[in-house]
Amino acid sequence: MRRSVTVLGIAIGAVAAGTGITWTMTHGHPPGTVHRPEHGSSGGRVVTVAKAPMFDPLRLRGNVLAYLRDRPGRAGVMAADLRGGTAFGVNETSRFVTASVIKVDILAALLLQHQRQGVGLSDGERSLAGRMIRKSDNDAADALYADIGRDAGLQNANAAFGLGHTVPYPVSWGSSWTTPADQVRLVRMLAADGGPLTAANRRYVLGLMGSVTPSQAWGISAAARPGEKVALKNGWVPLRYEGNGWAVNSIGRITGGGHDFVVAVFSGDSPTMAAGVATVEHVSSMVVSALREAGREAG
Repeated sequence: MRRSVTVLGIAIGAVAAGTGITWTMTHGHPPGTVHRPEHGSSGGRVVTVAKAPMFDPLRLRGNVLAYLRDRPGRAGVMAADLRGGTAFGVNETSRFVTASVIKVDILAALLLQHQRQGVGLSDGERSLAGRMIRKSDNDAADALYADIGRDAGLQNANAAFGLGHTVPYPVSWGSSWTTPADQVRLVRMLAADGGPLTAANRRYVLGLMGSVTPSQAWGISAAARPGEKVALKNGWVPLRYEGNGWAVNSIGRITGGGHDFVVAVFSGDSPTMAAGVATVEHVSSMVVSALREAGREAG
């Protein structure tokens, strides 16, 4: 009987709608090997030739965890290459304070409500949305959070978006909780065809995320290469009741060079905002670089 042992499987849940990434060992041969008959030998002996693996998630996981052990605070990451099909996460289901990254969710919820009502955004709502995403304006976020019905409105929209681990805070949107995996689901919904939002509304959100004020263009953008496009939303806040130090987060999309990456990196309990930014940017670069290599070798 043919025996196959699964050594690793990574699934994004709703992110990839039933698609997972699994490495298997068949008949005892490890992944990343080539099996060929040895010519001239009696009995047709098979020689296994070692070949470097295209993507080694166990090694990447070890590298990310080793880096985080030397960093203050804690962090989690989820990333996927929507074209190459490779995905990776570390602490991707751990909960983190959202800070301002929740503003993307607020705007998506607002658009979904208007779709259901069959009306577009007013000029005033568009002005608030632009300020909320591009400049991370908190007053604009307060107004739109109230507009959607605060936590009840966001929970209703998130049920449609598949964000089962995002918990909106009733009054202060920045005190909401989420996971890197949930935020990758959200960004993937904006990047992929189908889903609850129309194509025009998805483009609208990504367009705002792609034109944030330059002073806020840090975060996952550290993983982008020259000529690639970045759409992102960052969040940062000193923690008082939900932890210590700073929460510093970044979510978004990097496109170009045959790749379409959706990335979410969250951190908490960093002693300073600068320390949190450094952690987020380094983890983003580590993971996206590995996913690039996987896509390059697969191609």
